[in-house]
Amino acid sequence: MDNDHADTRQQLSPASPHWLRAVGKLHIPTIKYEAGRRTNHVEDCSATLVTVNALRKADTIVTAWHCLEHYRDLSKTIVFTLMPNQNEQVQRQAYRLADGGSMAADWAILRLERPITGTDIYPLKVNPVRADPQVLITMAGYSKDKGKGKEGKSLSYDADCQIIAQRTNDSHSDCIAHKGASGGAVVQLSNGVDALYSGVISSGDGAGLSTFIPVSGFRSALSLHLR
Repeated sequence: MDNDHADTRQQLSPASPHWLRAVGKLHIPTIKYEAGRRTNHVEDCSATLVTVNALRKADTIVTAWHCLEHYRDLSKTIVFTLMPNQNEQVQRQAYRLADGGSMAADWAILRLERPITGTDIYPLKVNPVRADPQVLITMAGYSKDKGKGKEGKSLSYDADCQIIAQRTNDSHSDCIAHKGASGGAVVQLSNGVDALYSGVISSGDGAGLSTFIPVSGFRSALSLHLR
């Protein structure tokens, strides 16, 4: 794929939609077994600060299950980082509350050590219904490609994408997403104005085919933990 020609993503800028500031980076220390040996790795994914109402304070994030698949040592800290602007970082430790347990239910819910508040960060309200395939979506995350993702250093987002297929457990879209965007946000506008959290990015091929888990698949779990 010619990324310079076909990459429809944008990078976060002061002119970007404000809701993007609820999408952050997730740093997960993991343990994998390779050739019979235990090795330490770091999994870099994305995650989204969510809420059930319009409050500016929130302590719950959603990411993809596979990002936590090899998180085994609970003494190692998971870190969530939001960057509301180029000169500011907001970090919190996070711990797992619930997850889908497989790629077929590729979602996970985590609690932050303390809530995030601030005038520049608004948690995303959860969509009360499944995303409408007739309405465009936006995907956002910290892709690790060398192009617009800047190897995970820049939040990139693909706006005005289409949902091209809906299945029982997941949905496909023509958004562009690379490794690292996993766990990022799928957003659909309500009445063209209100950004609603509608799903979690599961995978992307970097060439216009991506998979996400609709929030309808884990809304009941979210309802137990959102506050």
